[in-house]
Amino acid sequence: QWLNSLYKAKVKWWGIHARRNKEPPLNARVFSGIQPTGVPHLGNFLGALENWVALQNQYPSVLYSIVDLHSITQPQDPDKLRNNILDMAASLLACGINPEKAILFQQSQVSEHAEFCWILGCLTSMPRLRHLPQWKMKSKQKNEGSVGLYIYPVLQAADILLYKSTHVPVGEDQVQHLELAQDLARIFNLHYGELFPEPHALLSSTRKVKSLRDPSSKMSKSDSQPMATISITDSPDDIALKIRRAVTDFTSEVTFDPQARPGVSNLVTIHAAVARLSVEEAVSAAKGLDTGAYKGLVSEAVIQRLAPIREEIQRLKADPAHLEALLALGSRRARELAAPMLDEVRQRVGFS
Repeated sequence: QWLNSLYKAKVKWWGIHARRNKEPPLNARVFSGIQPTGVPHLGNFLGALENWVALQNQYPSVLYSIVDLHSITQPQDPDKLRNNILDMAASLLACGINPEKAILFQQSQVSEHAEFCWILGCLTSMPRLRHLPQWKMKSKQKNEGSVGLYIYPVLQAADILLYKSTHVPVGEDQVQHLELAQDLARIFNLHYGELFPEPHALLSSTRKVKSLRDPSSKMSKSDSQPMATISITDSPDDIALKIRRAVTDFTSEVTFDPQARPGVSNLVTIHAAVARLSVEEAVSAAKGLDTGAYKGLVSEAVIQRLAPIREEIQRLKADPAHLEALLALGSRRARELAAPMLDEVRQRVGFS
């Protein structure tokens, strides 16, 4: 309980720290990655991608990576993976990522990530990795996870430090993984001389979007219930159907109480986020409506917000050669930063 309280206090401090840094320094650099699992869902869009779009306008240097090396910790069909990479590129561009403001690239095309991961792995202890949430959660599901899954957080640290990133947008469930990157920056600097800044967390203020069928868990693409998750490419009819079938309760009035009324509160969270309202404003907009009528209001707001994104994804996916060219250009730009950085690391370690 004490450790849990300390962790929550640290998360809160990081959130305050992130809010105070409204004017980033000239040498600030943001890095974040997303796995190529196809088209993002509504939770991805509201919880991460909207924030990514805002950050590219706030920070002088921003890199966003489609982290396909991370994705193969789970078995992947090669053809599907290739398509998913392009789908994710199209989705990021449609959501507002501008390749003239941010470097958008495919992780596996910058080989420095893998080599640097090995070097950092040699500075990391097994007990340190064994207690991280990624391993504890997924290895239990599979009884025994792969070596790749075990060192997944080291590769995350390599992704971040390779570009001397100063800020990383993360959810609360990834804070401990960012702590590892901070620790490895300190360890490397101690062994080989000052080189890496300790990256700061940028916590999104957006509440987590929950499953429409089980509001005790996050919205997820892997959910076995098709009505639980809204994809950003869902048709208006599909969106309306999924929200109409969303789990609520037997009280008709719309209120926001995540503990007592998680289903209704999830709809309020979605409505507020897509309509760019505060929670209080969303509840006020629902005054006089029962939950059934409110679902219609939420549906219209979601449909209106996602329609232009869906159309732009369809347009971009019709030209895969254009997407491949954009990713190739982004990967070249990323390598221009990564290659001299790894050369410096090699020299300090004694490889050259």
